[in-house]
Amino acid sequence: MKKFGAIWISLGLAISLPAFANGGACGSITFEELTFAVCHIDPSEYEIELALYAADDKPIGTFDRLYEHLGAKAGDLVFATNGGMYHPDRRPVGLYIEDGEELKRIVTREGPGNFGLLPNGVLCLTEKSAQIVESREFADNRPDCAFATQSGPMLVIDGELHPRFLENSDSTFIRNGVGVTEGGDLVVAISDSPVNFHTFARLFRDTLSTPQALFMDGRISRIHIPELNRSDFGFPMGPILYAVKRSD
Repeated sequence: MKKFGAIWISLGLAISLPAFANGGACGSITFEELTFAVCHIDPSEYEIELALYAADDKPIGTFDRLYEHLGAKAGDLVFATNGGMYHPDRRPVGLYIEDGEELKRIVTREGPGNFGLLPNGVLCLTEKSAQIVESREFADNRPDCAFATQSGPMLVIDGELHPRFLENSDSTFIRNGVGVTEGGDLVVAISDSPVNFHTFARLFRDTLSTPQALFMDGRISRIHIPELNRSDFGFPMGPILYAVKRSD
């Protein structure tokens, strides 16, 4: 499968991606008659980070506050989206690492809700790489992450869909997630209309070509993409995943 461009061949179908043709990192694609906003981020060209608290020690929470937090880098923002599940006070549910500091430890037990639907996983970011690791594997052989967030369930594990997903499930929501390509690029996607887990996972496996993919959240999912003039409205968020163009 080829990298995003004007035309992308997937499963024998030609998908037109005009928003990507001029070199933009983000655009809209159609999968099984559903539309999704997608960002394809090469870590060598973009700084990919997570942010939770601002300088006032309060959660950033909104895209406007993220711009304030970024300061001089704000003009280089490519996308921002909710970066994992969180409690009512916006503390992360699972592992959370920011600038090398662990603010919340990893959770490996099974539990209620989507987060506890094992296997779940960890998005691990270093200076110029991204990877998604199943949580128990992460705990047993922990990589060195500058930024990390745990969420769940995994959508795609080594090229296979999560075993608990049902193709005809009527549990549908706006959903967002992340995947990592074989080459280590990060792919971020959010549905424009409600989808079930099976459909969303197949998007990552069959069209976005990510052998590892991780669900971020459902009902509160939203994204900010300046080049698409898109900034979703919603309740304040917990961790925020974002990318800015590198200046080096």
